[in-house]
Amino acid sequence: MRGFLVGLILGLLILPIGVAVYLRFGNVPVAVTDPAFPEERAIVHVPLEARIDKEIPHAVPLEASPANLLTGAEVYREQCAACHGLYGRNSSFAAHMYPRAPQLWAPHGHSGVVGVSDDPPGETYWKVKNGIRLSGMPAYAAVLNETQMWQVSLLLAHANEPMPAGVMTLLEQPLIPPVEPAASTHPEETHMPPSALAPPGP
Repeated sequence: MRGFLVGLILGLLILPIGVAVYLRFGNVPVAVTDPAFPEERAIVHVPLEARIDKEIPHAVPLEASPANLLTGAEVYREQCAACHGLYGRNSSFAAHMYPRAPQLWAPHGHSGVVGVSDDPPGETYWKVKNGIRLSGMPAYAAVLNETQMWQVSLLLAHANEPMPAGVMTLLEQPLIPPVEPAASTHPEETHMPPSALAPPGP
């Protein structure tokens, strides 16, 4: 009996020590280009889906009116398109993220579902509001108000359907990267004090 207890204690100690040594000295996949952990997808998605199932709001407080879809498209362009792409235009760097950022205006699967249009709006709203850890998906609860989060969620829920013309205009236009201001060669356009621009004295 004593030998069994000693073996049990040693076994319980060896496991966390082994994990600690592997995390400290092993070749842990931490780069985007590294292969995934065994069962990593299941480890991440099972608790995520369980949490969403528990907290998903089933009542949608807005209707998918042209006005709400249009505002949702404006929010999407500003907050989401850089990672999740536009209609006919995939994000240039989404495939190099880990996990890859899904392209929400691209059809996928055998049924040709577009983006997350097969998910209920409440599920997309939960993800927009809370974000997803270790995925690059931020939480927008402190960035967007409730109406905006629902508007963009409704937009994505109806991505498989025809959209009002104004919405498609926003979704088809490419994003314009911000232009860096050119360095000024005129002292009066700089923020340096005049004394800093004066030539040194003799």
